[in-house]
Amino acid sequence: MSLLRMAGRPMLASMFVAGGLHSLRRPQDVAPAAEPVVRPVTDRVGALPDNTEQLVRLNGAVQVAGGIMLGLGRFPRLSALALAASLIPTTLAGHRYWEAEDPGDRAQQRIHFLKNLSMMGGLLIAADDTGGAPSLMWRGRHAVKGLRHEAHTVQRSVRAAARPAAAAGGIRSRLGC
Repeated sequence: MSLLRMAGRPMLASMFVAGGLHSLRRPQDVAPAAEPVVRPVTDRVGALPDNTEQLVRLNGAVQVAGGIMLGLGRFPRLSALALAASLIPTTLAGHRYWEAEDPGDRAQQRIHFLKNLSMMGGLLIAADDTGGAPSLMWRGRHAVKGLRHEAHTVQRSVRAAARPAAAAGGIRSRLGC
């Protein structure tokens, strides 16, 4: 693992571990702000609990687990994707700058909204990062390309060997051997 990845992943993950722990310990602090986002989602997704505090805790647990895994470099692509997904409701619930009436508060919320958007961009880059190794998709395409090349080589060698054998068989049949 490169030094940049070794230092960057824990730095990116730190905010999620801290924020997730706060949501797990004190969901009542976050629940009122989350309510406008939770209601439309729970109405559409029946598998989610109706209780806003439970959803805040669930989101916090995803952030803590994903943050720890990303920070330790365990399943970094999957954990980065999970963190990016958990950041969507967090951002929409916590930083609704378009609803703020006070210009100072609006500016602060917009800054936090854009900060979260930037963190999401970093997480999406981390989710795409293969750590210098080829991705599974590349490996699959490369393997198929190799198999096609080998099949073409076998086909050419079979044809090359079949021509003299066919010619020899034709001569033998004419000679009556």
